[in-house]
Amino acid sequence: MSNLSEKSLLRFTTTGSVDDGKSTLIGRLLYETNCIFEDQYAAIEKTSQKRGNEETDLALLLDGLSAEREQGITIDVAYRYFATEKRKFIIADTPGHEQYTRNMVTGASTADLAIILIDARNGVLTQSKRHGFLVSLLQIPHLVVAVNKMDLVDYAQDAYEEIVQTYTQFSEKLDIHDITFIPVSALKGDNIVSRSNHMPWYNGHTLLHILEHVHVSADKNLIDFRFPVQYVIRPHLDFRGFAGQIASGTVRIGEEVAVLPSGKMSQVKSIETFDGELTEAFAGQSIALTLSDEVDVSRGDMIVRTNNLPQVGNHFEAMLCWMDEREMSRSGYYLIKHTTQLIKAFITRVVYKIDVNTLHRDKAGTFALNEIGRVEIKTARPLLFDTYKQNHTTGSFILIDPETNHTVAAGMIRGVQRTVNDVAQKSGAEARKSPNVSWEKQSLTCSKWEQRNGHKAAVLWFTGLSGSGKSTIARKVMEKLFDQGCQVALLDGDNIRHGLCGDLGFSGKDRSENIRRVGEVAKLFYEQGNLVICTFISPFQKDRQFVKSLLPNDRFIEIYVKCDLSVCVRRDTKGLYKKAQDGQIPEFTGISSPYEEPQKSDITVETDIMSVDQSLESIISFLSEHNLLS
Repeated sequence: MSNLSEKSLLRFTTTGSVDDGKSTLIGRLLYETNCIFEDQYAAIEKTSQKRGNEETDLALLLDGLSAEREQGITIDVAYRYFATEKRKFIIADTPGHEQYTRNMVTGASTADLAIILIDARNGVLTQSKRHGFLVSLLQIPHLVVAVNKMDLVDYAQDAYEEIVQTYTQFSEKLDIHDITFIPVSALKGDNIVSRSNHMPWYNGHTLLHILEHVHVSADKNLIDFRFPVQYVIRPHLDFRGFAGQIASGTVRIGEEVAVLPSGKMSQVKSIETFDGELTEAFAGQSIALTLSDEVDVSRGDMIVRTNNLPQVGNHFEAMLCWMDEREMSRSGYYLIKHTTQLIKAFITRVVYKIDVNTLHRDKAGTFALNEIGRVEIKTARPLLFDTYKQNHTTGSFILIDPETNHTVAAGMIRGVQRTVNDVAQKSGAEARKSPNVSWEKQSLTCSKWEQRNGHKAAVLWFTGLSGSGKSTIARKVMEKLFDQGCQVALLDGDNIRHGLCGDLGFSGKDRSENIRRVGEVAKLFYEQGNLVICTFISPFQKDRQFVKSLLPNDRFIEIYVKCDLSVCVRRDTKGLYKKAQDGQIPEFTGISSPYEEPQKSDITVETDIMSVDQSLESIISFLSEHNLLS
């Protein structure tokens, strides 16, 4: 036999309706390829005799749980390994029941090929279509439809061809491009490993031949190099490596790479493994990269090619399969595990729920166990991702309940949710203006105001969670600057909501509009030489970036008032957190809506460990050191 390490690996899954013969099919494959031990066969032969079966029930090889054996059905995912002269195989036998959809999604998520069994006596059932939809959803590139139990329809060609025609018409609605049909009898062994003499009208290959020869290397993403950093290795001062597993693509020594999210560039100096250095590495390998330059890299960062970048964002749409007994919550947050990142995530909207039997899209406000649909998700920090169709590793994630630590959902990223306003703000486009108006230039320029005031003009933007202390510190800063003779103005979030923005709510769209209006007002105050103090939660990075784009770079000072959420909740001077936790305030930042921490604020004051006076001193010192007060 050829060396196992030199053989390619095929991961495939089997599914079908109840009693379609999934486990029997795999048992037949294992038996006829001599991949079971004699004592295993003796055990299932004895069990079959005890049940009064005329033939040995090969399905017992896969039904590992005693409860499954007693019921005669498969409810869990059973994995088996076997090999032939040509290839190695990992099989996932997944349950066909609708109430075990989550099990099928789990078992099939890494498959290169899927086998759907259809009982020749029953034809194409609703469950058969549901399984095809799940194969399409999971983007499994190859599908084999095995029409089983042909022996029970006397190997009739017309019964087989009717199923082929019906399923072919149905599959045109799905995103599946390689479908092979094959008539089999798993019980008798027809067309499993050897050609059947009972079906001379079938001119195709046996199932094993298809499994051994299907070409899967072309399905791998060998173009987009994605290396999520899992760990920084620093055994001594002369070595600094970044360890992880290559998600996709290849990398060579000397290639120029970029580290995201910082965008710093360098070259690959070496590729280290436990067995020694490599000149090239590819997807699936666990390696440690060293770079030619001293670049700051940490867990959760991603190393990519400079001219081939993933998408970056904290707001995207995804297909979600709910896996938890508890219904989806829209009032709290989950933890999203994506590559090597683990951060807070909020399900901001359920776009629709899919009836997996009819493929109809239904309106829904939440998901229950085994339900699948499309959702919008916001994360506390931007993710580095590709669409699931492009890259299964960087396009997939799981959601974890922070209270129970249970995995509650598996998701596949479909793309970035963008609006016209988002694009304008991200690109720094010109702010809105009313029609038929022109900007009136002022005779008193900002520099003239600064000369008279004796200090520079700037916008001091305080951002942080509700209860972090933004307003308290901002008032202290205003009083201090006033005492020093500075021209100062304060725009407070609550006060603005009483007038200028009194018509806005707290949805993501309204929050962005609130900040847009404030930014424009702050700009007007700035142009008249003021030190403008703005205190707004402003949870979204793109909104803060928009305000910054209105001003010269060194005149927008982002002050992050950092405070642990639990401390903010304990303070809760206005009782807002309690109302949000009780569901009375929807989309409340930190509870049911995300807060995106500044990636690199100009000033950070940690109010859970610093006093108000210490925070004040830190801010005034920064303003003095940067010559804004003189």
